[in-house]
Amino acid sequence: MTLQSAIIIGASRGLGLGLARALAEHGASVTATARGDAPDLAAAAAASAGRMTLATVDIDDDASIAALVAAVAGKSFDLVFVNAGAFGPRHSSPTAVTPAEFAALLWTNALAPIRVAEALLPSLADNGTLAFMSSRLGSVSLNTEGGYDLYRASKAALNTLTRSLAVRLKGRPVSLLTLHPGWVRTDMGGPNATLSVEESVAGLVKVLDANRTPGHRFVQYDGQELAW
Repeated sequence: MTLQSAIIIGASRGLGLGLARALAEHGASVTATARGDAPDLAAAAAASAGRMTLATVDIDDDASIAALVAAVAGKSFDLVFVNAGAFGPRHSSPTAVTPAEFAALLWTNALAPIRVAEALLPSLADNGTLAFMSSRLGSVSLNTEGGYDLYRASKAALNTLTRSLAVRLKGRPVSLLTLHPGWVRTDMGGPNATLSVEESVAGLVKVLDANRTPGHRFVQYDGQELAW
């Protein structure tokens, strides 16, 4: 693995925790963030032989983002990976959702990831990678079966914002990745999902390592490029 230093935004559990643990096991120096107490993440850091350090950030809060930026000032990361997100109301109904619920979902899944990423851009090394955890459900062209309407909308919004960010980053030698982790057995994915966290993360690490050249790609955990 060529990645030597990474910051993972949203690593308290599930895929973020798995990714932070895997990168540290591959020898990278990892800064892993959580919003508050994260005992599983703390245990992973304690077992990492000093390769993982912890930081706090709530990506929905600009003051919290500013505090994180100050805490990592002077550091340079080969990888900035924004994983934090939410599923939203379980009913996922456009007619049942309240304006406040939908606004909160769009903020957490679409706007906040871009805002924290932009704030961390000064810490992203040239020839580094900026990655966002999205979903195949955010693809407009691949939506042939419907369902999960609100979550789909939030991830489609994130995908659109990452495309716009890619335009702003043109001329800077960085890779921008919008990633689909597969259907994973996490709190969000549920117990019937087809992939374990370890299987998804192993694929994501390979994708991160294989896509270091400048440009923007929408890729799933097994390396397949997805349609927008």
